[in-house]
Amino acid sequence: MIAGLVFGFLPLAAWVYLLLLRDGFWRLRERDTQPVTPPQEWPSVVAVVPARNEADVIQHSIASLVAQDYPGDFHVILVDDQSDDGTGELARGLGSSRLSVVTGAERPGGWTGKLWAMRQGSDLAKARAPEFVWFTDADIAHAPDTLRSLVARAEEEAAGRPRVLVSLMARLNCKSPAEHFLIPAFVFFFDMLFPFGAVNDPGRKVAAAAGGCMLARRDALEAAGGITAIKDQIIDDCALGRLMKAQGPIWLGLTDRSVSLRPYPHTTDIAQMVTRSAYAQLSYSPLLLAGTLLGLVMLYLAPVATALFAWGISQLAGWLAWIIMAVMFVPILRFYRLSWLWGFALPLIGVFYAVFTLQSAIQHWSGRGGMWKGRAQASEIKVSEGKATDIENRTDTP
Repeated sequence: MIAGLVFGFLPLAAWVYLLLLRDGFWRLRERDTQPVTPPQEWPSVVAVVPARNEADVIQHSIASLVAQDYPGDFHVILVDDQSDDGTGELARGLGSSRLSVVTGAERPGGWTGKLWAMRQGSDLAKARAPEFVWFTDADIAHAPDTLRSLVARAEEEAAGRPRVLVSLMARLNCKSPAEHFLIPAFVFFFDMLFPFGAVNDPGRKVAAAAGGCMLARRDALEAAGGITAIKDQIIDDCALGRLMKAQGPIWLGLTDRSVSLRPYPHTTDIAQMVTRSAYAQLSYSPLLLAGTLLGLVMLYLAPVATALFAWGISQLAGWLAWIIMAVMFVPILRFYRLSWLWGFALPLIGVFYAVFTLQSAIQHWSGRGGMWKGRAQASEIKVSEGKATDIENRTDTP
């Protein structure tokens, strides 16, 4: 009886809290469709694109950058990070005067691959003295007015100050059955961890960013120590968000005008994306891992178990929790144009993400943590003052 009450009402209380007291994250109100006033003068911008073995998408993504309808000074720097598939040559083939393609130097110890490429690009950008640096991934395609919107939002004042970082979470590919099952939940869980409304509130400490599209005010970035200040971070976008929010207001929103070109046709493809950083999010702590797995069981499995197998008031609590989570999942399902019935699959989806989290820890323990483009970037980790720090980087054969 007591167990039934615990497994019935504890998850229900948790979902009621998430529904009402977690900044309404699930409503997806922070969107780039919100109107912004264009600035009187358009500041200069340099886009920095780190790329490693992106031959299949590079021309599409870079073409969308050089085609930006931006009235101010704008240039693109592609840093080809030791690619062996012709990524750099394909980008040069576009022949745009707005584009510079450079071959990145060997990655020094203590750096993750993407951040080292971003550092090289931002250093090269200094020669043009831009007011903003736009970090965007090589597998993201942008609508022609994306940069206009980003700059206008950055120049808009928040709490009496212009924003120092504006970031958009690009629309991920969602066509295959595996993507239908797992991709909307990826955004849902990210927003649950870092409610966009709290991120955008200058008075709150919550900070995050989406690595596919981040416009940073250059003087604020340099004052914060630049990319070097986060050189060892596996979850580089959220690290940059924290770094920049210490300098001023930031903004994070969801968009469907910047889209990922990277398909995830199989469950294993999405698993690789999640396992790269899941254990890093837990600061490589076995204790936090155990607590997270227990929490996922209580949030997602317990309501189903009590709804189907308990009785009386405990069963009612289980059904209520299950219905609440399904209702909260509807806005992101609408964003991805999927049926609301997928909401009732959220408990099973949660189990998959729990497995991915455990796999991430196992990869780290086996010396293959933080895999990115064939590199195990978190093979040995120490925890200092509650923050995970990469102390050895190496290149492994994938």
